[in-house]
Amino acid sequence: MLIASYKDFSMAGWAWPHFHPVELACKCRSRGCRGEYWHDPKFIDALEALRGRVGRPLKINSGHRCGVRNVLVGGAPESRHRRIAADISLSGHDRHAFLNAAIDSGFTGIGRGRTFIHLDRRMSPATWTYKGADASWQI
Repeated sequence: MLIASYKDFSMAGWAWPHFHPVELACKCRSRGCRGEYWHDPKFIDALEALRGRVGRPLKINSGHRCGVRNVLVGGAPESRHRRIAADISLSGHDRHAFLNAAIDSGFTGIGRGRTFIHLDRRMSPATWTYKGADASWQI
């Protein structure tokens, strides 16, 4: 469900202790929107499950993106970020353990970057490695 701004979202009944709408909202704040937010409880459930499996905080680099922000960062026109996806920093995490935990948490769209991992919950599973990240994922 698209919310005009995370500020317009009611926190009543918020069930996810490790995440806040501002973390998942568009970061542009004034260029294209004012923190547009896409609320998807199943996505946040999966983030909570992932956080529990890795046992450490997750730093969300990018969540939902409004159309303007998606263009500004070079996102694909049909990017899952246009609804809800998360690019999560791998700093301080074992990338291979993190990847396995993401799969176990129900994420089906997984992009491996050099410093981050992209996660979404698409219908047809897909995995990819971003340009320049292959070496960082070698065992």
